[in-house]
Amino acid sequence: MGTKPQELNFPATIAKEIINELPLSRYDGPIELVSTPGEMHVAVAELKKEKILGFDTETRPSFRRGKSYPPALLQLGGADKVFLFQLLKLEDISPALEILASPGIVKVGVAIRDDVRKLRERQDFKPAGFVELADITHKLDIVNTGLRSLAAIFLNVRISKGAQVSNWSREHLTDAQTVYAATDAWISREIYMRLLELGLDKSGTNNHSAD
Repeated sequence: MGTKPQELNFPATIAKEIINELPLSRYDGPIELVSTPGEMHVAVAELKKEKILGFDTETRPSFRRGKSYPPALLQLGGADKVFLFQLLKLEDISPALEILASPGIVKVGVAIRDDVRKLRERQDFKPAGFVELADITHKLDIVNTGLRSLAAIFLNVRISKGAQVSNWSREHLTDAQTVYAATDAWISREIYMRLLELGLDKSGTNNHSAD
């Protein structure tokens, strides 16, 4: 028998002060930047071997009302490596979209619906296999569903959001940007694996599409 949500005891909210006292965690494994069609085909071949991927995107922030930018980066993190697709350097991202349309590969993250919608505006596909972490944690009556809060609640670590509003459209990403982007995808997968350990499955989540 799996663990029932009511049998688990996690805080509904977590204060910033408590999070700031937790040890800082960042991804320190291999990171592959994908910026050419050849690199994309190699990356997709590796990603197709995965069953569970952390998912996220990054977009250049806009500080003007009514001004927005397309997604600049797509992050997909597997068990041993994170791939960062530099979307503005790739004219046709169809191979990567095969991963996002595969129902057999779970893509897990936070606030994924907006990310998927913006990716579809760039190049349309039929999303499948997506899991929103907040849909699972709501079963535990958890109110704080941001990635930083969930990492603190379930993994007892603090992740940095310092590079969040940096320019993701730049041709050459800084080391801080690549680590930040990789960490977001990696930590999403780690949280999901922890939830599976706790016996929380995907029932009741948007596991079949991200519309």
